[in-house]
Amino acid sequence: MKIINANATVTVLGGSLMPPPVIAAMVEAAGGFVDLPSLYEEVGERLAVLTRNEAACVTAGAAAAITLVVASCIGEPAQSFPVEAEVVMFASQRNGYDYSARLIGARVVEIGPSADELEAALVRRPACVLWFAGAHYAAGALPIEDVVQIAGAAGVPVIVDAAAQIPPVSTLWHFTAEVGADAVIVSGGKGLRGPQTTGLVLGRRWLVDRCLQHASPNQQIGRGMKVGKEELAGILAAVEWTLDQDEDAIIAGYERSVELWVDGLKGLPGVTAYRGYPSEAGQPHGRCVVRVPDRQRVIDALWNGAPRIAVGIYRVGDDEIALNPQTLQPGEDQIVLDALLQLLT
Repeated sequence: MKIINANATVTVLGGSLMPPPVIAAMVEAAGGFVDLPSLYEEVGERLAVLTRNEAACVTAGAAAAITLVVASCIGEPAQSFPVEAEVVMFASQRNGYDYSARLIGARVVEIGPSADELEAALVRRPACVLWFAGAHYAAGALPIEDVVQIAGAAGVPVIVDAAAQIPPVSTLWHFTAEVGADAVIVSGGKGLRGPQTTGLVLGRRWLVDRCLQHASPNQQIGRGMKVGKEELAGILAAVEWTLDQDEDAIIAGYERSVELWVDGLKGLPGVTAYRGYPSEAGQPHGRCVVRVPDRQRVIDALWNGAPRIAVGIYRVGDDEIALNPQTLQPGEDQIVLDALLQLLT
C-alpha cells in the first residue's frame, strides 16, 4: 500500500526518495563488473572535490561511518578489536547511535558544557571527540568552534556527526573546511536523497585513508559494512544532483506546505496547529505541529487509511503530532490536510 511520509527521512520508512539521475546511475553500475577498490578511490576523489574537502569515502550508512572513523582515530588497520580507548562526548549529546563507537570496544567519556571538563578529558589522550550537530543537540554542549580549538591544541581529532543535517547543503564542508573539524559524517539516504544504505566521511586525508583501509572489501573491522558499486555510483550522483538544486526554493516550498497545514487546521474544536522550528533534526525549515485529542487514535487512523500517512512524534508534546514537508511529493501536503480534516471533524 502507498505510504505518504509526513514524518521525516527516517530509516524505518525507507529514508528518502531517490531522484531519477540517482536511480539511473545505480542501474548503469549494476550492468557490469568493476575494479571495486579503484571505484572507491575514484568516487571518493570526485566527492572530495564536490564537497570542498581533502578526501571523502562512502560507507554503509552513517552509523557504520562512526565505527570506521573511531577505529581510524584509534589506529592503523593492523589494530585488533575490541580495544581499550576513549571517545569524549558531551553528556547531553548521548544518543542511540553512540553504540557505533562502543562497538569496537571504545568507552564513552561524558563531559558537561565546560572547557575545563573538555581539557581534563583530553589529558587522557582519547581517540577523538565525537560531537553531534543540530539545534536539538546544542544545549548542554560547547559550540563546535570551541571544541575544535581546544581539542586541536591537544592534538585530539574532532569528529562531527551531521547525519541528518542536510539541509543546509553547506554541512558538506562547513564543519571541516570552515570550522576545522577533522571529519564530518553525513547520511547518504536523508537530505542528499541517495541510496539509504550509504553514508559519507568527509575531511582530512589521513583519516579518510584509514577509513578506506578499515572498510570493505578489505578484511578488516569494516568488512561486513559493505558498499556495492551501485551505491557508490548512486551517492555520487545524489551529491551532484543536490548541489545543482536551488536550496532556498526547496525550503520555501517546505514552508508553503507548513503554512497550508497551519491555516487549514485553524478553528477545529480541540485542535491547535502551529509552525515548529527547526525540524525534528534541527534542520533550518519549519514543520507543522498539531495538538490533537487522543493522539494515538489519530496516528493509527492516518496509518490505517488509504493511502497510509506516517506522521512524527519526535520532539513534540505527548498530545502532539508533527507534519514534516521534507519527504513529501507534490500534492501530498493537500492529501495529508484532507485526511486530517476528515478525521478531526
